[in-house]
Amino acid sequence: MMNNKLEEDLSHMEDKHEYIQIKSPLEDTVIGMVHALTQKEVDTAIQLAKEAFRSWRDVPLNERAEILYKAANVLLEHMDEFTVLLMKEVGKDRKSANSEITRTADFIRFTADTAKSIHGESIQGDNFSGFNKEKFAVVTREPIGVVLAISPFNYPINLATSKIAPALIAGNTVIFKPATTGSLCGIKLVEIFKEAGLPEGVLNIVTGRGNEIGDYIVTHPDINFINFTGSTEVGLNISKKAHMVPLLMELGGKDAAIVLKDADLVFAAKNIIAGAFSYSGQRCTAVKRILVVNEVADLLISHLKEEIQKLQTGNPLEKQVDVVPLINTKAADYVWELIEDAKAKGARLIYGGKREGNLIYPTLFDYVTTEMRVAWEEPFGPVLPILRVNSVDEAIELANQSEYGLQSSVFTENLSDAFHVASKLEVGTVQINNKTERGPDHFPFLGVKKSGIGTQGIRYSIEAMTRIKATVINLSH
Repeated sequence: MMNNKLEEDLSHMEDKHEYIQIKSPLEDTVIGMVHALTQKEVDTAIQLAKEAFRSWRDVPLNERAEILYKAANVLLEHMDEFTVLLMKEVGKDRKSANSEITRTADFIRFTADTAKSIHGESIQGDNFSGFNKEKFAVVTREPIGVVLAISPFNYPINLATSKIAPALIAGNTVIFKPATTGSLCGIKLVEIFKEAGLPEGVLNIVTGRGNEIGDYIVTHPDINFINFTGSTEVGLNISKKAHMVPLLMELGGKDAAIVLKDADLVFAAKNIIAGAFSYSGQRCTAVKRILVVNEVADLLISHLKEEIQKLQTGNPLEKQVDVVPLINTKAADYVWELIEDAKAKGARLIYGGKREGNLIYPTLFDYVTTEMRVAWEEPFGPVLPILRVNSVDEAIELANQSEYGLQSSVFTENLSDAFHVASKLEVGTVQINNKTERGPDHFPFLGVKKSGIGTQGIRYSIEAMTRIKATVINLSH
């Protein structure tokens, strides 16, 4: 589960490990066990990464790139194994699991390609008033050190790799902390990189309980950078405690689909339903609310209802489905609370509103008001509220009142209107005539307000996990 040297070091410390059971959200059965590491064992892993950094940073870029290219190939060779594991551990349907693996392989390759094109620069002194041309600076990028990569359950391969690959190609070493549910996928991913030739100590996985190692690892003095994807609540906690350590964070969202009166409503409905309910809405970029102009609300809802009825619901191990059981009972209970609150406060149930265990059927509400929790809170589940507005300006105002600012969609046939709305929205990305979604992976991806810190996307991630060094040459002395 970890590199051989770390296993050897840990065996001297602990005769007995505590283990955490990993249960499948599909059938509530134990599918594996992972170590619950202690703080002392975390120290050992970080020390290994710190020592490995001294040599890894000096490995030529082309050699680091070759390891990544090989890792991408090895990952695809294990496609079937990873597909089954993704389905069992985090409840992915087969199509989504396959897509995550192929996308991750593409991400790794493009990371290796991109790093080759990131160069330094030289700055002439005479470009600035008061200095002469006998002074210039050579600007280079250097790795930042030991990167802590913390990934969520919902994309345990892709969102782990989106942190690991840019960190490695830049010359950093990595401590990888996967979500507990997702740890089995994380362990297999680390094995892929090692099979591809990654040296010992460069990538180390730590698994364990948040109350034991969570705060400890993010405040560890030998962590030089934290790259985190997860809830806003946890992200805020990390940002308060990680003093003077640079952060890259992808947090929560309440992504709005804004539908104007001249939109292609059939097209909009198909995109919105796909964006809201794929993987049961367990995505930060899922469409989480609809803001529609009153004039076309009834017609849009008729198309939404038609599309939502096409969704397949159930266990992905038994058939191809769109809506799967939520990751655990706590998540399902939370979504059900939002549904019950909306019902109690007068929302009109258009479709769904049923629950079987952790499986919540795709649910669509109309006449949602700002007093209802579902208007503002991120469900991370298959419930979609419709808020009717009287004007475009009202839609913009409602969208911007959210504490989140990840993405929004604008559906309209008028590009001038689309760009006007986009310019007013307080989000990292605006999708015009498309569902909210991440990618392509070389595009910038960011959130504002409580949706994140910093900019991701392959080149942007590499730049974030490097530091600039200026060497100033004075030719006259």
